Amino acid sequence: MAIQPADRIKNLPAYVFKALDEAKEKALAKGVDLISLSIGDPDFMPPPATIEAMKTALDEPENHRYPSYVGMASFRQAVAKWMKHRYDLDFDPNGEILTLIGSKEGIAHLPLGYLNPGDVALLPNPGFPMYTSTVQFAGGEPWQYPLKRENDYLPDFAEIPEDIAARAKLLYLNYPHNPTGAVADLAFYEKAVAFAKAHDILIMQDAAYSEVYNDQQPPSIFQVEGGRDCAIEVYSFSKSYSATGWRLGYAVGDRELLYPLMRVKDQVDSGQFNVVQEAGIAAMALGDPACNDVREVYRSRREAAMKSITEAGYEVFDTGATLYIWVKVPFDCTSAVFCARALEEQGVLVTPGNAFGSQGEGWFRIALCLEADRIAEGAARLAKLLQT
Repeated sequence: MAIQPADRIKNLPAYVFKALDEAKEKALAKGVDLISLSIGDPDFMPPPATIEAMKTALDEPENHRYPSYVGMASFRQAVAKWMKHRYDLDFDPNGEILTLIGSKEGIAHLPLGYLNPGDVALLPNPGFPMYTSTVQFAGGEPWQYPLKRENDYLPDFAEIPEDIAARAKLLYLNYPHNPTGAVADLAFYEKAVAFAKAHDILIMQDAAYSEVYNDQQPPSIFQVEGGRDCAIEVYSFSKSYSATGWRLGYAVGDRELLYPLMRVKDQVDSGQFNVVQEAGIAAMALGDPACNDVREVYRSRREAAMKSITEAGYEVFDTGATLYIWVKVPFDCTSAVFCARALEEQGVLVTPGNAFGSQGEGWFRIALCLEADRIAEGAARLAKLLQT
């Protein structure tokens, strides 16, 4: 008898970004002049000062021993300073800040700290696919709440059935939002906190795109009264500093709410490499100019794509946040069919909206992770689809 994997592995849906990588490799093997606008992986270097900090830290013998489970004290102090500067919020580095091996790691481990078998987690649809899979790993029951274009991709908590809300332990929010770019304001967070407190639910706010915006600075859920009583925010260096390979992030929140995540982590990992944390400290020390530079890159790229896309007649939902553009499929076909046409006929790889859930059907996502002229060419090729 063949040895079988666990049912949790058998029942996992295909990971869309792995499939996109495979499509990319096949197209390249055929010699296609491929323009890949599918994966949100920044293509430019982190700030030079962070690289130098990392190089210097490599020469310190102590940095090659086991790191702290909760992160270097100096890193957590730098995070506290950044949160004060960014939001005028005070957090204690000793208990209210937890270093993560990338925000994805923290998001993945949080359900293990909170969900018992059968507990419900409320997840956005469309939303990042790994929310669902990691809830399933923990034995929880994913329940996807719809995000609709007419509501600017913000949830209507009144649509969540009372029996589901009564069983829910976690509510996932993600603003600025992947894949749509939607942004939440303080009035929305007040509603979210009121809903969570009424049902004893912990909010997991994924703030990975907090620094990628054009004009309006996105707020923190902790800026509304009661936010600290029911929420954790998770941040990432991946998009803010073009450092996806570092795998560095952090969670912020009340020490009692962070404790279950800390207990999971001290059982399954040994903390993030100090050298990477030193680079993170250097990044935060650069202040606003470093993030402004990143925002300016995406602003120019967004303008290059939007010009061709909108002039061609595509409908776009674009708030100027995240490094994505959310575009409506122009034909009477599924998102997958349209994206297959874009690849086969124009050599442009984009992500079908239904990869993020059923509410994404009829849309596709463009990632701004190439030079502006290459993005403009990709958008122009997509425009040609409307002419055939």
